[in-house]
Amino acid sequence: MNKVELEKIKQKALQEHIPIIMDDTLQVIDKILKEKKPKKILEIGTAVGYSAICFSEYLQNNGIIDTIEREEDRVKEAKENIIKADVKEKINILYGDAVEILPTLNSKYDVIFIDAAKGKYPFFLKEAIRMIEKDGIIIADNILYKGYVMSDYNKHKQRTAVRNLREYIKQITENPNMETQILEVGDGLAISKIVNN
Repeated sequence: MNKVELEKIKQKALQEHIPIIMDDTLQVIDKILKEKKPKKILEIGTAVGYSAICFSEYLQNNGIIDTIEREEDRVKEAKENIIKADVKEKINILYGDAVEILPTLNSKYDVIFIDAAKGKYPFFLKEAIRMIEKDGIIIADNILYKGYVMSDYNKHKQRTAVRNLREYIKQITENPNMETQILEVGDGLAISKIVNN
C-alpha cells in the first residue's frame, strides 16, 4: 500500500468535507483487524475508498474487500484512489444502493463494517447477520450520532436516523449470539463479535 498516496486521499477528503473514518476510530479497527487477519471484509458505504484502503493492509494473502457505494461520483473517485494507493487487486466496489445490493450477496465475511445511511442500520444488521462468519465481527460507525442517540433528542429532521440507531443498539445488545461493546470513539463505534451463530 502506498502510504504517501493514502495521506493525500485523507487530506483531500477532509478539505472537501467528505465524511471519512476518524483517526481514533481507525486505530480501534486497526487493532481488531490485525488480530483477526480477515480473508473477506464487507464494507457498507465506500465514500472515496479511504477506509477500505486502510483496512486492506490487514487482509490475508488473496483476501478481498467488497465495498458498496451508491453515489456515482464517489465510486469514480474511490476507484481512482484505490489505484493510486496500489491496492486495486484487494478492493471490489459494488455500485448501487446497499438496500438493493445486500440481499443479492451470498458470500460469507469475517468482518462487516457498516458506515452508510443511519436510518437503514437495522436493515444492514439483518443482512450482516445473514452473511457473517461464525466467529465474525460486525462493526458499526457513527452509532452515537453526535450524541443524539443517548440523549432525549427528538427533533424531526434526524428523528428517523436516531430511532433506527437506537433500534440497532437494542438488537446488538440483546442478541444472545453477540458480544457487543459500544465505544465513545469518533462518533461512536459498536463492535459485535459473533459468539454462537
